[in-house]
Amino acid sequence: METTAELVHLERTLVDFGDFGFEGNRHAFRWVDIKRFGLGGTGTHDRDVLAALIAHPQFRDTYDGAGARDWPRHGQWWVERITPDSYAPVPAQAAVDLLETWTLQHGPVPPALLARLEREVHAPARRAHARYLLVHPPEDARHDYGPVHTDFHELVLVDRATDTVTLLVAADD
Repeated sequence: METTAELVHLERTLVDFGDFGFEGNRHAFRWVDIKRFGLGGTGTHDRDVLAALIAHPQFRDTYDGAGARDWPRHGQWWVERITPDSYAPVPAQAAVDLLETWTLQHGPVPPALLARLEREVHAPARRAHARYLLVHPPEDARHDYGPVHTDFHELVLVDRATDTVTLLVAADD
């Protein structure tokens, strides 16, 4: 468990499409990475929550299999180029629609995968107090080996009822 002054990393879950038996590995090279944090003493404003998340060591993950590391990268971008202003508020249904469209873009998926995504991704997005979508930073914010994913969708869910923040990254290999 890692802690910053404001956030406590609680758990990481990976929903790997490859675990769901796609015929001929169709769709199998996609996944949703879910990192949950306790809000603890984080400020009352969502902007403070976003700043604490960006400052957390678990945020420094390129999602290329190496995991979170002590480096200046997040996803495809330099961490220093991501700020709370890099995130736009998004309504619950828009967040769910974005993720469902991404999930179904290549056709039907197994019912077991749909059920897991509903439980681990869509339901938490619906019940969150607020949702924020990473609006892709400018092209010059990409780090030296940034464009490793075709699709990369990032949502931050702030759930005041459970005192948690969840970082969701839906991407492909």
